[in-house]
Amino acid sequence: MVDTDRVIGGAKDLGGKVQGAVGDALGTSRDSVEGRYREAEGKAQEAYGQAKDKARDVADNVGDYVGDAYERGSDYAREAYDRGSDYARDAYDRGGSYVRDGHRAVTARVEENPMVALLIAGAVGYGLALLLNSGNRR
Repeated sequence: MVDTDRVIGGAKDLGGKVQGAVGDALGTSRDSVEGRYREAEGKAQEAYGQAKDKARDVADNVGDYVGDAYERGSDYAREAYDRGSDYARDAYDRGGSYVRDGHRAVTARVEENPMVALLIAGAVGYGLALLLNSGNRR
């Protein structure tokens, strides 16, 4: 029997990968960082579920070893889950500060040279329009 933590963890992992890839593709740091956080959280939860499954298998096959093995496996998995969550949370916090710093830098540059910023934004928009329309011609 597959533990629900494995299924939920796998879904979070996949969802995090998709969100991170979309964030990377669109250049949205928040989605990218949140995706990485969910991916790490999903991997940790999946590892927790795998450890619980392994502990259950040992418990079924070895009567006297049941309690000790299950507890150790659960403790290791919980510790791995906690470490993964802490790592992901730290990465999310660092990513948020990078986004805020970048936002401040861009805002300062736009305030200093609004016309240049407008021209750059127009050029980027024009380039994106060309890319999008070139895909429709194939």
